[in-house]
Amino acid sequence: MTTTPKNRICLWYDGTAEEAARFYADTFPDSEVLAVNRAPGDYPAGKAGDVITVEFTVLGIPCLGLNGGPAFTHDEAFSFQVATRDQAETDRYWNAIVGNGGKESACGWCRDKWGISWQITPIVLTEAVTDPDPARAKRAFEAMMQMGKIDIATIEAAVRG
Repeated sequence: MTTTPKNRICLWYDGTAEEAARFYADTFPDSEVLAVNRAPGDYPAGKAGDVITVEFTVLGIPCLGLNGGPAFTHDEAFSFQVATRDQAETDRYWNAIVGNGGKESACGWCRDKWGISWQITPIVLTEAVTDPDPARAKRAFEAMMQMGKIDIATIEAAVRG
């Protein structure tokens, strides 16, 4: 039994919470599967003995995966935003998510195969689009708007003008 955090993110899955939690634990640092809990009785989305919840962390954030069935799906209104240090780290996370059945999107967003949205965001990009010089910030923003996965060299070139 684990210590229940005061606050955690609950993510709804259709029977795949354990698979998702193990992927996140294998992909991101400071991530782990803490507990796999089985249903003590039948429930609308499963039977006694099925995995009903999975307690895990993603980049240190406490999460609970709930195998609640197909009634609810994820959308972009919720996402994990991952700040990356360099292009290699950006590529590693993006490629892990997209390469494992996920989908690319725009401006550093992608979606994993379970429907969770991720923003793989280099720190360089965040600094560039919030630059106190509005012209540099606008150039970086316009460059970002043309991208799927963020290319740091292109952002840095845009900032330089």
